Formats: sequence, structure tokens, C-alpha cells
Amino acid sequence: MSLSDKIGNKAEDLGGKVKETAGEATGDQALANEGRADQAKAAVKDGVEKVKDAVGGVVDSVAKHLKK
Repeated sequence: MSLSDKIGNKAEDLGGKVKETAGEATGDQALANEGRADQAKAAVKDGVEKVKDAVGGVVDSVAKHLKK
């Protein structure tokens, strides 16, 4: 996962937490739900990036063994 992806996902997660907290503090359930959705979206993106990293590592490993 690239550093920019990590930063982007973390920023989206933190933004979601801010929205959720603000929505709960003001009684704005729609804003709170939007914040939860933003956090979930960031978690999914983070998971996808981790899978991509794992698959890339396996592909690199197989390629090294095939070169032998």
C-alpha cells in the first residue's frame, strides 16, 4: 500500500469520526450516519489495499522461484 493511500484512508476515517461525533452532539442522525459510512468506506479501502499488497508479495515470490 502506498503512503498516499494510507494517508487518504486515514483522513477519510478521521473525517468520518468527526462527522459521526458532530452528528451525535447536535442530534443530526443523518450526519452521524454519513460519518459511519465514511469510516466503513475507509476500512474497506484499507482492506483492499492490504489484499493487493499480499497478492503482490505472492506474485513476486512465485516469480523469483520460477527464475531459478
